[in-house]
Amino acid sequence: MGVVAGLVLGAGLLSIWFSFFEPGPPRRRVRAGWIERTQDLLVHAGAPTVTPMGLVLASMGVGLAAGVVTLAVTGISTVALCFTIIATGAPLVLVRARARKRRMRLRAVWPDVIDDIVSAIRAGLSLPEALIAIGERGPEEVRGEFQRFTEDYRATGRFVESLDALKGRLADPVADRICEALRLAREVGGTDLGVLLRTLARMLREDLRTRGEVEARQSWTVAGARLAVAAPWAVLLLVSMRSDGASAYGSARGLMVLAGGGLSCLLAYALMVRLGRLPEEGRILR
Repeated sequence: MGVVAGLVLGAGLLSIWFSFFEPGPPRRRVRAGWIERTQDLLVHAGAPTVTPMGLVLASMGVGLAAGVVTLAVTGISTVALCFTIIATGAPLVLVRARARKRRMRLRAVWPDVIDDIVSAIRAGLSLPEALIAIGERGPEEVRGEFQRFTEDYRATGRFVESLDALKGRLADPVADRICEALRLAREVGGTDLGVLLRTLARMLREDLRTRGEVEARQSWTVAGARLAVAAPWAVLLLVSMRSDGASAYGSARGLMVLAGGGLSCLLAYALMVRLGRLPEEGRILR
């Protein structure tokens, strides 16, 4: 009984102690989850209506079809399993490649977009009118998204909600910074928006020039990694069509060789791509 009373007294004193401290603000989750990152990839790849789960199902379907075709051609289940795994990742690789190309195109036009916004503001246009002008006379790469902003703003008259929808359609870190700067200027006011945007445009041009020089020097690394990974599996497909190759890779030892080769190719490709490609800026101001 004394032990129970002591525990209750200790718990009460501990509760009184913690009551003197205010709980800290909840931490915001800065790092985006897999679903958000994959959805951004799909938006950049030009498939905003496709969901991450749809991409997963498409990958499974492509992998299954490739496995069935390989099994029908070679008659070796282990080789068919290897090409099933390879083909399953093909849609994601394609989406990433298309998203990377669009990010490169967007990176090249953002300084011009910022210059157009600054010029429109200096000409006396309001913030919504400046963005509407981008949809009419801006760069072709982003004109469609800004035209959608025009439709949203004219339909609702709500600048902040239309700006959030524009951010979601662009799914770009630079667009996030521009939209947040415009939102802050709209809600708080001030005369520093032009200086802020001009500074951002200058930084983007310097980053674009530096990144272009580095990517020109390191592009051969990524190309070599792709060739080095694809060549052994092309040879495997040709060899497995022969009878002696079929008997070799159809055994347990052949399965071990394929598993070891696949793991080695995966690790080597990931390492070479990581070393040969510049990191992409993540979306923080979602």
